[in-house]
Amino acid sequence: MKNKKGQALVEFVIILPIFIFMLLSIIDIGKVIYFQNQLVSELNDVVDLYKNQKTYEEILNELNLQDEGVTLEIKNQDNEIITFYLKRDVEIITPGLNVIFDNPHTVTVERALSYE
Repeated sequence: MKNKKGQALVEFVIILPIFIFMLLSIIDIGKVIYFQNQLVSELNDVVDLYKNQKTYEEILNELNLQDEGVTLEIKNQDNEIITFYLKRDVEIITPGLNVIFDNPHTVTVERALSYE
């Protein structure tokens, strides 16, 4: 009967770090997915502004992308396709998760637009 409390404590000590790692990993992966979705939404706004003949500087100022730590790149390929890139760094808090993600992890979304 005395071993039951000790056994429960040992099991708890073994499971607790695994549980904390899983919880922090879920939070980090959720942050990456959240910022990716946010960048997709902002990229829609960038493309709409570009279609309305806004310049690069006007797009940056109107959407306040630099204040949020977002980088915008517009590349012209063969004068037929324009590719828009939005990038943002996300800090990973889970120790050991940087094996899968770099720290900070760069979330990038892109969209290609053809001239018509």
